Amino acid sequence: MFIDVHCHLNLLHDVADAIARAEANNVLCIVTQGVNTTSNRLALDYATEFVSVKAALGLYPEDLEKMTERAIEKEIDFIRKQKSKIVAIGEVGLDLKEAHDFKKQQWAFGELISLAIELDKPLIVHSRKAELQAVTQLERARAKKVLMHCFSGKLALAEAIVKNGWYLSIPTSVKNSEHFQSLIRQTPIEQLLCETDSPYLHPRKEFPNEPANVLASYEMIAKIKDLSLEDVEKQIEKNYIKLFGPIE
Repeated sequence: MFIDVHCHLNLLHDVADAIARAEANNVLCIVTQGVNTTSNRLALDYATEFVSVKAALGLYPEDLEKMTERAIEKEIDFIRKQKSKIVAIGEVGLDLKEAHDFKKQQWAFGELISLAIELDKPLIVHSRKAELQAVTQLERARAKKVLMHCFSGKLALAEAIVKNGWYLSIPTSVKNSEHFQSLIRQTPIEQLLCETDSPYLHPRKEFPNEPANVLASYEMIAKIKDLSLEDVEKQIEKNYIKLFGPIE
């Protein structure tokens, strides 16, 4: 099977049709992300309705900046209570491109890292223009189960991510990105996963992207690593199970 570890089903026009197309392409595990109170609940709904969908719940930096600290704490407590229904804490992290209150982002990220450690769930981390700060905060918290989503930082920092035993997910835009192709070259396949970030990062620069297109990431890994698509498929599944647990 193929696996999309990071997408936003709530932003697609017709979720059922997108999932049907994914399943027709043997994409049988789709991790949809929550980024705020509304999308967290939708992620749970999708995971209940569709057998191939798994829920990750989190608070996106830009979204949490609009919340009070009390509201953030309340949502973290809500996520805590969904432990048996989720596979990860995500999408969470830091963002300096859209930051208005970076200290608040760092505080909330710290709370979410602690939650992931408490629940023994992996973190799916956003780190746009704040890659070094995100990695540093994760290291200080001694986080072990980490997936750096769509990592756009320096390749030397990606080497540190690998040394920490964390994972990097390769988006479908890899077809048009020398950076992500370089990430594939320098990262052991045992620490790679694949994502679409639907509806964004379409492999043909179209919109919207959808989980069925995750095969583009697999194909590029196979090409660069000089492996068969079947071998890549099997290894990515092993990686997913090691980080997230059994696919149920």
